[in-house]
Amino acid sequence: MLDVSIKGWSHDKDLQIIQADVLMAVDDSVLVEEPLCVDVGLPAFLYSALYDTTPNRFAPPDQWERMPFFVCGCGDPECRGFSFVVNHQAEQQVELIAVEERTDGTYRELETHMIPSMDYRKQVVAIGETYLQFIKELDYRPYLADTVKVVEDLVHQIHQQIRSDLDGSS
Repeated sequence: MLDVSIKGWSHDKDLQIIQADVLMAVDDSVLVEEPLCVDVGLPAFLYSALYDTTPNRFAPPDQWERMPFFVCGCGDPECRGFSFVVNHQAEQQVELIAVEERTDGTYRELETHMIPSMDYRKQVVAIGETYLQFIKELDYRPYLADTVKVVEDLVHQIHQQIRSDLDGSS
């Protein structure tokens, strides 16, 4: 079972990033457990609820769907990040692969988990919704200027997919 918990949200006004305490675990395996920047990789995390993803922490900001899901507390994805490959399987499963990226564009697979698609989508969209509530009253200017719009669009798309999945299973 997937458990994604992001608590203690804060806004670094100087760096213009959102930081929080991140816990991401599948069954008994803890994939992430530390304070990190959550907004740089949030669009990629949300995107992964709908599409297959392959990370590239060295990609330019306009390739936001390739960012690590969580990055160093400084907000720089090249500094340190938690990267995942996500593959959507035909049997309503998401294959989540924790990877260690290399500078040559390749990566080493660390561990793989199969998660029901609906569980994955619900956990991911909840993080997106929390982010949107958190930033609502902030003077927030993220590095990727379209971050908020991208997150809003992806949250909407994930909700549509969840509804479609529920309608299809009736």
